[in-house]
Amino acid sequence: MRPNRPSLRWLARWTALCLGSTLATAQAVEIAITCGPSGSDVEFCLKHAQAWAAKTGHTVKNFSPPTSPTEKLALYRQLFAARSPDIDVVQIDTAWPGVLKDHLLDLKPLSRGIEAQHFPAIIANNTVGGRLVGMPWYTDAGLLYYRKDLLARHGRPVPTTWAELTETARLVQEAERRRGAANFHGFVFQAKAYEGLTCNALEWVSGHGGGSVVDAAGQITVNNAQAAQALNLAASWIGKIAPIGVLNYEEEEARGVFQNGQALFMRNWPYAWALLEKDDSPVKGKVGIAKLPGQPSAATLGGWQLGVSRYSRHPEIAADLVMYMTSAQVQKARAIGGSFNPTLPALYQDREVIAANAFMANLQEVFANSVARPTSATGLKYPQVSQSFYNAAHEVMSGRATGEEAVRRLEKRLRQIRRKHW
Repeated sequence: MRPNRPSLRWLARWTALCLGSTLATAQAVEIAITCGPSGSDVEFCLKHAQAWAAKTGHTVKNFSPPTSPTEKLALYRQLFAARSPDIDVVQIDTAWPGVLKDHLLDLKPLSRGIEAQHFPAIIANNTVGGRLVGMPWYTDAGLLYYRKDLLARHGRPVPTTWAELTETARLVQEAERRRGAANFHGFVFQAKAYEGLTCNALEWVSGHGGGSVVDAAGQITVNNAQAAQALNLAASWIGKIAPIGVLNYEEEEARGVFQNGQALFMRNWPYAWALLEKDDSPVKGKVGIAKLPGQPSAATLGGWQLGVSRYSRHPEIAADLVMYMTSAQVQKARAIGGSFNPTLPALYQDREVIAANAFMANLQEVFANSVARPTSATGLKYPQVSQSFYNAAHEVMSGRATGEEAVRRLEKRLRQIRRKHW
């Protein structure tokens, strides 16, 4: 019987990819990647994407998504619903694999087993129904940034509880304002009603012993006294140790205030370190990093993956770009140049990586004590769960509800979302 020639040609193409082919084609193609809208993320993303392009003969372009993760996810879902080929390679938040799984290519046949070199927990997070829908690009956890020079000036230790942070921020803010820094604040963070507030509020609640909103078994746990206390404490910061404008802050707004020398403490992700230490940074050499306050300390686990849209016109070529971007070579360069946390454990022992980011050597404890958002338990309904949680937290900080009222209403809302099951 004669072989099916189209099938043989298809098999040959995929075999070449698995053997490490650069997928040279008769005609170069353009691959659209969602590097980001601005900042160091897009800078380091495009730098390496363009290096891949120079190597393969293809071209890349940045598909600039919204800054807000919430708005970014909404855009993805809109494009995927239309089966749009406008994006080939997409950035995927840690919380999204279960939400976007039906629209992403399974990378396992193309990875050549490289996923075994990454943190197992991240690979497990990115594997849905046996399909590897995203390759880990960098991982994250919330950190406390502080002005070590100012703590030394005022004789205060790094706080280990949220109550200690509140008191230290108040004392140092008052003292610095008396010294003439009229716009100095004690604490800046992400309090806009978006996914970033979910991360912050989860750290407050968990750090007060209030659980994780929805537990691993899918039970709604947020309606408790500790969670209410955590939200009430956060509300007490607004207009006191934190500017009222923090209610509209995302990561970059908080970093801008802190980097300009106008805050004592900042909650942010590890990416901020490289920017704070740039030669033109007003706070270069004055910043320390610690695990977040709390008993226990709890940092929300974050990070981003790269996936390939199932609607890409060039899925194999897009997958080749993903494998290049998530490689040890690129992750090491991004760690050294941009303080992006690698997803490859071996790089945490790399001398050059540690020399550029001394704090990375101590992140094992932070990751070990991290708290995950309830994505696995809530599945496709997670975006609704997160939106309900950050809206509840925002209401408390805006003075429209008490913590007790907010967690009670939130429990009722989450039961409506869950109904019989997630």
